[in-house]
Amino acid sequence: MKKLFLLFLITLISCNNDPEKVDLLITNATVLDIEQNKKWVNRLVAIRNDTIVAVKTMRDSDEFIADETYDAKGNFLMPGLWDNHVHFRGGDSLASENRDLLPLFLKYGITTVRDAGGDISKEVFKWKKQIENKELTGPRIFSSGPKLDGENPAWPGSISVTSENDVELGLDSLEKMNADYVKIYDGSITKEMYYEIIKEAEKRKLKVTGHMPMSADVTEAVKFGLDGTEHLYYVMKAASVKKDSIEKVNSGYSMIIPLAQTYNDSVAKIVFDELAEADFYVTPTLHIGNVLKELADTDHSEDNLLEYIGPGIQKSYQGRINSAKRAKESGTSMRDFTEDVFQKMIRPMYNSGIKILAGSDCGPFNSFIYPGESLHEELKALEDAGLTTQQALLTSIRNGPRFFDLQNSFVKVKEGRVADLIILSENPMEKIDNLKSIEVVVNKGRILKVSELPEKTP
Repeated sequence: MKKLFLLFLITLISCNNDPEKVDLLITNATVLDIEQNKKWVNRLVAIRNDTIVAVKTMRDSDEFIADETYDAKGNFLMPGLWDNHVHFRGGDSLASENRDLLPLFLKYGITTVRDAGGDISKEVFKWKKQIENKELTGPRIFSSGPKLDGENPAWPGSISVTSENDVELGLDSLEKMNADYVKIYDGSITKEMYYEIIKEAEKRKLKVTGHMPMSADVTEAVKFGLDGTEHLYYVMKAASVKKDSIEKVNSGYSMIIPLAQTYNDSVAKIVFDELAEADFYVTPTLHIGNVLKELADTDHSEDNLLEYIGPGIQKSYQGRINSAKRAKESGTSMRDFTEDVFQKMIRPMYNSGIKILAGSDCGPFNSFIYPGESLHEELKALEDAGLTTQQALLTSIRNGPRFFDLQNSFVKVKEGRVADLIILSENPMEKIDNLKSIEVVVNKGRILKVSELPEKTP
């Protein structure tokens, strides 16, 4: 009788331990924890739909049955990269060329992009939905929708804000299209309207970042609820020992050179600490600065990725090329004075607790800043500016989700997190260049081999 009972118990247990059904099982992976700077060998990762349901040792592999199994063969598995500053723009005539480049992000392991505004928002939000529904191959998209600017906006498609009523209507419009955050541009926006946008966005619990008018002050804007800033001009201004006297005789970007010349480390420390206290984000975009600084003297005609850029987007590069040539002929360029200052700002900002976001600023009009590759270059630039390899990687994979309060959904290869993943043959925690060894992207529960991904949307 006792033996029969034991047999019944064993049968019952085995019935309750049927393998769990999942969509994708990644086996024999070396899982990287970038935050903890650790790696875990011989792991399996079980994925259902778009979510990691388990991360276990290989001895637990019998617990799962999958529609698809991928043997990582000991290679390194980590969260996908985030490019936190890209642009889709150029009007209807360039919409298809923008769309064509979506797979290029994935080839470089970028599973999420933060679109910083343009004039084809309707298309971008359509792509976003199509990607979510697996109807289009591309990175996850967070978008600001149209930028907010002043009278006669600098960029097509922007929303003009010249009154408090415009602020209300502009934010209403962004909320109606389900924009993920608010992007302000400094073409002609006044200081007063700039602050008003931030105040109203704060009431609506909308994230705000972008450019700012040079007449405004970033430490003042933070008090109203500004969440971050794109590029380093505005933080540099706050760290100038003579910003007030400079502002009396200069305006707009004519202030940049004297501000760079009067940047002060002691003042900067006070500013950085104040911004860090407000949980502030800065997207430095160092790589594009370096490229534009050398634009007048560099021949990009043999760039490996140029052939994948559509003719319309290539044509849009000419504006910056012409500007660079004019600056060279005049004998002076603001970039000659700013890029070194920007680089020296990175480590102190990081030490103060400011959250640095890796963003490439790739897109039409930004000459030779290629989708995908440019984020790798940005991470290397951050490393050259004083961050460790681990810290540079975290500016992408951790701070990107943090900006949207999604750190508990991404960042780690962990049960319950989104399964946006990359598999590499070399460990990127050893050096950023190892990002070139990406072999597989896990996107929407699918294994996408980098070697088989097109550089353009078919």
